Amino acid sequence: MSLTETAGRQGTADYHSPPPTSESWLALAAGLEDEVAQYFMVSARCGCFMQAARSLNARAASLRKQLAQLEARLQRSLFNFQGSALTLSREGQQLHAQLTVLANERRLPVVEQPCIRLAVAESLLHDILGRDLISLLRRNASIRLEIISLDSELALQTISADVVLWLATGDVPLPGPTFATTEPQHLAQLSYLPHIAKRYSRVTARPDSVDDLADFMLVQWQHDRQSEGFRPWNNLVEQRLAGVVKLQSYELMLDMIRCSACIGLLPAYMSRYDRSLVSLPGLFREPMQHRVWLAVNADSDEVADVQMIAQLIRNTFAERREWFEV
Repeated sequence: MSLTETAGRQGTADYHSPPPTSESWLALAAGLEDEVAQYFMVSARCGCFMQAARSLNARAASLRKQLAQLEARLQRSLFNFQGSALTLSREGQQLHAQLTVLANERRLPVVEQPCIRLAVAESLLHDILGRDLISLLRRNASIRLEIISLDSELALQTISADVVLWLATGDVPLPGPTFATTEPQHLAQLSYLPHIAKRYSRVTARPDSVDDLADFMLVQWQHDRQSEGFRPWNNLVEQRLAGVVKLQSYELMLDMIRCSACIGLLPAYMSRYDRSLVSLPGLFREPMQHRVWLAVNADSDEVADVQMIAQLIRNTFAERREWFEV
């Protein structure tokens, strides 16, 4: 069933006037609005209305309505559905060829999207921000985004980015980016606790003191060794003569805790992110904390996509504020 047949059932198409001749209906292509022509060409290229809408940063319902109105105007069926696949009809192929010729003649410039560089602490990217970034990309497939994972203080001080989201110990955002930024915004304070997988620890057998940890294997993400705020945990790991695993990968550390009966230091919100993990409070007297800071490059603060990314991050942390309450 074509789009016009679907629209006709809804009373939006009129077939009472005589159809244009073969020559005249193709001649109408020269007068098509740029937006309608783009909707048609991108839909033909993608073979999927949903993907075409994402690529154009448009609503799928609006795109389909525009194409249905185009079919009604031309009084030709431009698309066919073969199962779940979208293909061009014979008339659709003719229109596509005509629009291709017109586009070449006009030599319309390709609008280049600016590349937005987002630098974000690896743990925040994995635990908090990743899902919302995926949702953003599902809605807007035309954006150019480069994501830089910050896995060390050195990486933070050597990168250049439009938006930076990082962790720092203490009340000031140091160390921070070395380039000029807007005033850093404090988004959250994170507390850190040892965690273990629930399936490997009965309530009655969970450690109640640092000494009890001697019966468990410890796993450490090497990035945490650089943090002065994690000194109690780091000292414990360094004193270990056996039963310790040190990893460069944050995600692999999480897998070790989930699947290998290891205990590792994680943000206190982790049991909300992953219900299979449970925190072990009360083992250390000194609190272990980081603050989350957001800043935007001073040279790109006015760019719309940069503002969109920064606001997405603010909204994400605001929506998850309960995660950071201890």
